[in-house]
Amino acid sequence: MVKILSDSTCDLSPDLIRDYNITIIPLHIVLDEEEYEDGINITPDKIYEWSDAHQKTPRTSAPSLDRVIGIMEPLLKQEHDLVCFSISGSMSSSCNVMQMAAAELGMEDRVRIIDSRNLSTGIGLLVIEAALMARDHYSADEIAVRIREMIPQVRSSFVVDTMTYLRRGGRCSAVAALAGSALKIHPEIIVEGGSMKVGKKYRGSLDKVIVRYVRDLEGDLMQGKKDRVFITHSGCRQETIRKVRDYLSSLDHFQEILETRAGGVISSHCGPGTLGVLFIHEG
Repeated sequence: MVKILSDSTCDLSPDLIRDYNITIIPLHIVLDEEEYEDGINITPDKIYEWSDAHQKTPRTSAPSLDRVIGIMEPLLKQEHDLVCFSISGSMSSSCNVMQMAAAELGMEDRVRIIDSRNLSTGIGLLVIEAALMARDHYSADEIAVRIREMIPQVRSSFVVDTMTYLRRGGRCSAVAALAGSALKIHPEIIVEGGSMKVGKKYRGSLDKVIVRYVRDLEGDLMQGKKDRVFITHSGCRQETIRKVRDYLSSLDHFQEILETRAGGVISSHCGPGTLGVLFIHEG
């Protein structure tokens, strides 16, 4: 039997984690000298409160080797083969730690590590596909091969409310952050080839910008894999989320429209008010 694991940056909700029988490996979030585990003992709102008070972004780091071994070892003893997902290797060493854990346990032949080359529910989409294959009794090798073929098809993008958090975390210059704030610019951040780049630059109130951003995706959305699409946000107004959901529903294309709240690691770097629409492209 194959067991699916992912680091916590997949941003899947507790219900989805339970329904698809996924094991989560938490990354670390450091506030001054206090270290927390993403999704375990810290919330995004606490992170925002600390970040604003200290005018800096928390440090985030990969899970410790001992922590990953402690999660993998009992599953391997239960005769599970493992398929493990990590955030893009260009953003974290999470993937490397998983590989070291498999080697430390002498179980490289029973553990498949997948660098998602993505983040947030861009990973979550792949994790769910893998979980469905595991449910249908595919082998770990079969799952890994199919998922790696699917990685370039994932479409992940977000609109950011404020560039302050990106600036604090070194993701953009102080000048760009200041200009963006003054001109009410909300950049689209696109994940491509395992890295983030800036796409369109929207101007205006966030609610209107988010609706324009989603409408601009329509051509790609209509070529998306019909099973599901994610709305993932880091704390947006429910009315804004409802408008996005209603628009996606009006396309009459996706079987499931799933909403998730970004976890601590992703929220640390993008800040509140960020919203993304994520799906797998089949065109």
